[in-house]
Amino acid sequence: MEISFKQVSYTYQPNTPFEHRAINDLSMDVSSGSFTAIIGHTGSGKSTLIQHLNGLLKPSSGEVVIGSYRLQPEGKLKGIKELRSKVGIVFQYPEHQLFEETVFKDIAFGPLNFGVDRQEVEKRVGEAMSAVQLPEELLVRSPFELSGGQMRRVAIAGVLAVQPELLVLDEPTAGLDPKGQKEMMDMFHRLHKQKSLTTILVTHSMEDALAYADHVIILNKGEKYLEGKPEDVFTRQADLRKVQLDVPEVIQFITKAKERFQADLSYHGQTIQELAEELALIVKGVSRYE
Repeated sequence: MEISFKQVSYTYQPNTPFEHRAINDLSMDVSSGSFTAIIGHTGSGKSTLIQHLNGLLKPSSGEVVIGSYRLQPEGKLKGIKELRSKVGIVFQYPEHQLFEETVFKDIAFGPLNFGVDRQEVEKRVGEAMSAVQLPEELLVRSPFELSGGQMRRVAIAGVLAVQPELLVLDEPTAGLDPKGQKEMMDMFHRLHKQKSLTTILVTHSMEDALAYADHVIILNKGEKYLEGKPEDVFTRQADLRKVQLDVPEVIQFITKAKERFQADLSYHGQTIQELAEELALIVKGVSRYE
């Protein structure tokens, strides 16, 4: 699903003493099938941006195009319910949105609300449980009897059961330990590939953006600040520091290795351990690939 913001601005509480422009003249494109990370500090406009993606907000000026849907300042969006059936948003702490008495009912709520027939809903619930790697015997349990990690996966299954074309992840690993964060991001990346989704990850984690995304957009004070491939954007250390963003550890390692050893190192998905092994071979004068 192609996404385009064309000179979009959004102002909260216009013409009042509390007027605040959260997005300012923003133009950007997200390619269908891409995994795009949107990065920025609090107040950069990230949350306002993602609320435009399913019509929760419409621009104060400019135009947002999501597939065949257009959001403009004037007029009512046609097909808003259909749009929302194509856009799945996983908010921070999605487990806080659970409310039904059983796991099955919670996951089934979305597709039933969009008019999917019961037989298809049952199929989708099973597929969603499999996708988030939960056993089907949990379907009869109350979601509030589950562990925190299981509750989060149930909430995500509810989003997946709608079968969105666009998956928006708003800090989806918030509150998880490092192991849980990696498991969750690996799961989203696997789903992105398996289901050919367009995925937007809103995150503070430069490491996650580098490891999983194929495109990065950095926002600052409601405007686009940097954009490009992760390995290109994250080498612009001076520019990142101007907006108080850290450089991923892997990129720091490569930069220091080049400075100290004049090593011909480049990033293509390696871990720091793998880069260290590659550097050791270079220092010894041996090509890793010989």
